[in-house]
Amino acid sequence: MSSNAPRHPIRDLRFFLTVPHACSYLYEREATTLFLDPQESHGQGVYDSLALLGFRRSGRHLYRPHCEGCSACVSVRIPVADFQPGRSQRRVRKRNADLQLIERPALFDAEHYALYERYIRLRHKDGDMYPPSRDQYRTFLALDEPYARLLEFRLGEQLLAVAAFDRLGHGLSAIYTFFDPDPAWERRSLGTYAVLSLVDMTWREGRPHLYLGYWIEECRKMAYKADYRPLEMLEGRHWRRLLPTRSIS
Repeated sequence: MSSNAPRHPIRDLRFFLTVPHACSYLYEREATTLFLDPQESHGQGVYDSLALLGFRRSGRHLYRPHCEGCSACVSVRIPVADFQPGRSQRRVRKRNADLQLIERPALFDAEHYALYERYIRLRHKDGDMYPPSRDQYRTFLALDEPYARLLEFRLGEQLLAVAAFDRLGHGLSAIYTFFDPDPAWERRSLGTYAVLSLVDMTWREGRPHLYLGYWIEECRKMAYKADYRPLEMLEGRHWRRLLPTRSIS
């Protein structure tokens, strides 16, 4: 079966829209979000089907943008079998070859939260997740489901980064990465290394795609997603590969 076709019927699911609210990514714009009704099943089959239609997960919620008059948020994914790292990405892999990667369930961990708190306070004071709190962290990243996972990046005993991801039937979905904001680690480009590590994991597991969430051309924070090629984008209900001559940076 083509990965472009939903594998489970979803037409009978219930969804709801939020009221318009300030957009988190584009200044002076309003956003509306389409959510799967929390009372609906969040089983693997439903999640797999909705991910193919551009839905993402935040905590227990599956959602996607549904903004009137705006289509700036574009779902993108990497076809990992064809991925070719660029020169700078190969250097990042080499610089981090000494790190140990440990996969864990997506459960609350005090050490993880301490790193997350430092990261948000020092890197994202202007974001929706500031100020951080344990309850906010749990709501966002902690989920006791078999598909929800965390990947630790350690140098010896020291925790440098954590990548939250989901294991889907047709790929992995990168949820969020946070890392040590100390300038001493800046040269490692830990955010880039986390994506590269998930690409490698997706390929080793024989899954075709790594989902990167939404790319927004006008948003500087989203620009990094254009650095991973080839890249596929969701247009309507179909995923299409970006042509090499078509720039999204």
